[in-house]
Amino acid sequence: MGSLWLGAFVGFLITLALGWLFPGLGHLIGGFIGGFTAGCIAGGIGKGALAGFLAGIFGGIIIAVLAIIGFVAVGAFTGGILGGIFGGFAGLVVGIIAIILAIFGAIVSTIGGLIGGLLTR
Repeated sequence: MGSLWLGAFVGFLITLALGWLFPGLGHLIGGFIGGFTAGCIAGGIGKGALAGFLAGIFGGIIIAVLAIIGFVAVGAFTGGILGGIFGGFAGLVVGIIAIILAIFGAIVSTIGGLIGGLLTR
């Protein structure tokens, strides 16, 4: 049997790389491929689905954190301290939206993990 956490980590890295290279639709495709890889590494249907789900959730959380940091940095560079505060609020809103949209990525990653885990049996 494979490792659940190793599968989730590798799936997360694949999701992150493909999401970075191809923004938008690439995140969903990367989530499926990353979930599939996570399922293959984790082994088994249940562990594969869980590893794919964890990979998708980790990807969504990282995107939300990077959105908040990016908006704070842009606001601070253009408007000083007050711009950083407003950038933080804007980043928080975008981060919440990214977390909500990450649910779809987690579902796609779970399906990929389920299929990958199925093939290892």
